[in-house]
Amino acid sequence: MNAAKQRTVRAAALGRGLQLHRFETRDGLSVTIAPRGRIPLVAVRLVLSSGAAAAPQGKEGLADFTMRLLRRGTTHRDAHALDEAIEFVGASLGLFAGEDQVAVALTTPAEHLAAMLDVMAELVRAPSFPEDEVQTERERCLGQFANDVDDPSLLADRALLRAAWGGHPYGHDVSGTRASVSRFAREDTSGFHADHFGPRPAHLFVVGAVDPEAVGSQIQAAFGAWTGGPAHGVDVPPPPGIGHAGRVVVVDRPEQTQSQVRIAGPAYRRGAPEQFAAQVVNVTLGAGFTSRLVREVRVKRGLSYGVGSTFDTLRAGGLFSVSSFTKVETTGQLLSVMRQEVDRMRARGPTQAEVEKAQRYLAGLFPLRTETNESLAAVLADMALYGLGDDWLDRYRDRVRAVTRTEARDAAARYCFPEPPLTVVVGPADRLRPQLERFGPVDVLSADDVL
Repeated sequence: MNAAKQRTVRAAALGRGLQLHRFETRDGLSVTIAPRGRIPLVAVRLVLSSGAAAAPQGKEGLADFTMRLLRRGTTHRDAHALDEAIEFVGASLGLFAGEDQVAVALTTPAEHLAAMLDVMAELVRAPSFPEDEVQTERERCLGQFANDVDDPSLLADRALLRAAWGGHPYGHDVSGTRASVSRFAREDTSGFHADHFGPRPAHLFVVGAVDPEAVGSQIQAAFGAWTGGPAHGVDVPPPPGIGHAGRVVVVDRPEQTQSQVRIAGPAYRRGAPEQFAAQVVNVTLGAGFTSRLVREVRVKRGLSYGVGSTFDTLRAGGLFSVSSFTKVETTGQLLSVMRQEVDRMRARGPTQAEVEKAQRYLAGLFPLRTETNESLAAVLADMALYGLGDDWLDRYRDRVRAVTRTEARDAAARYCFPEPPLTVVVGPADRLRPQLERFGPVDVLSADDVL
């Protein structure tokens, strides 16, 4: 294997030995190869640490738009030829953007891995961004925004991001806004590619029934000549705090008979030490079907079919939120019950029995996260992107089981809205305002303000 650096790290995954072979190409592409199983299918994931948060102001959604266009043609093949090459061998290839990353995910029969690595390298090294494809994709995205107006849950989620993060790079949906997308031109996509794509901020993961030495040579052949790009990914600044804290943001949809409800406050960054205690709190409060919120909102009162809580954590920070929906006339009651349960969790934390139940749930669920080669490649990518450490797989369940009730209580006190939360509701503003004013000053927006 002709590489600048090479090392092997041993870890344990789900009770089975997992050997990670690592090296760097001549120009700085980090590579991790994880031989696994006997089925001749291989998952490959290429991740670059510049995502939606890297888009300049006024160009929100550019990372996602650029990734959509990578497969629409290169300097060597058009979109039809690329599709034909991938489908002919029974492979699948997806491209996507997140807040902190862009990624190319490939699944292929092992015998065609070398050819598919060539295709992947071609996509990221030499996209052509054909003008007609840029126009078609722009129209497609704008059409999706038009459809999104009729999805109240999506409106609530987007309004929450905008209100919570404000002008921070996390303050918009990955797909951007209708205004920003309408201005995208070919030079925007080619510029984003030139600014953010290169071997040094990238990491390639290969998982499956492979020989590391042979695959290393194939990677060198496909990516060894990849040069240029930035020295590192984008550094996202810490958020200054939660916008509209203590306020109620209503997205006015006069025709709706149901309301979408969100409440949110600040959380930890991805990989923070308190994440295990916080997840125990989250499972107890609202992340399971037997959670407190489900019991109080659905079972006891019948206010909604669904309610839940989640920690959405990213490189620079995160949000803790509770979400549900209900009839317009019971929106105030639902919000009261949701806030009461969060307040009760903050005041006392979970019981010892609830801690142990959540630990069993989280430890039992974890193997499903790495059951397939694709899911393991995704976890390995997160480990690298967020600096989770080589022992993440090995120690995850032990760390969950080690959470004490005191630690869980401290996490609840810190993240279960110690300050008045941001509240977002989508529904008819004139009927909602009288119910919501007791929760804070009410700001009314239109769907156009959100999209």
